[in-house]
Amino acid sequence: MKHLLIDKISEHVKLNPEEKNFIKSFWKEKTIEQEDYLLTNGEISKTDNFIIKGTLKAFYINPKTGKEEIVYFAIENWWATDIESFQKQKPSLFNIQALERTDLLQINYESFQKMLFEIPKLERFFRIILENYIGSLQKRMIGNHIMTAEERYKDFLESYPDISKRVPNYLIASYLGITPEFLSRIRNKIFSS
Repeated sequence: MKHLLIDKISEHVKLNPEEKNFIKSFWKEKTIEQEDYLLTNGEISKTDNFIIKGTLKAFYINPKTGKEEIVYFAIENWWATDIESFQKQKPSLFNIQALERTDLLQINYESFQKMLFEIPKLERFFRIILENYIGSLQKRMIGNHIMTAEERYKDFLESYPDISKRVPNYLIASYLGITPEFLSRIRNKIFSS
C-alpha cells in the first residue's frame, strides 16, 4: 500500500531509494469499516490520512437545523483530515466518517514534522496538496454565490465523476446545500432531456 503514496509524492518531488524507504517508515496502515469514524467533532486530529481504497465524508452538524452538512468527500489518492486541527493540535470542528470500508495510510503529527525536517523537499509536495485544496474551496465558495443549484450539480458531476457514482444523492445534495428533493428534480430535468 505504501508504494501508492510514494507514487503520488513522486509525481511532484524526485525521491531517491533511501528517501522512499525513510518516508515509508513513518506511515502506518489502517482500515476503518463502513460508518466508523476517523475523526469526531471536538477530538484532536492526531493523524494525516492518505486514502488507498474507500470513501470518506467530512461533515458537521448544523446547530440551527440539526442536519448533517457535508464539508468534503475523499476517495482513493486523496487526503482526509481536519487540517487546522492536525496542524495546530486543537479540537476538530467536524467529523470524518467512512462511507465504505476504507484502507488508509496514516502519519501522526510528530512523525509528520520529523519527516518534513529530514526531507525538506517534501514541504513542496504538501504545499501543492494544500494549494489544490484551497483552490477547490475557493471555487466552491464562489460557485455557491454565483451558480444556480443546477449549475453547481453539473459542475460537481464534471469535477468529481468518481465521487458522484459512489456517494448517495442525499449526501451530494447536502454538499451542494440543497434538499434531496430539489436535487431529485434537478436530476430528472438533466437526465430526461
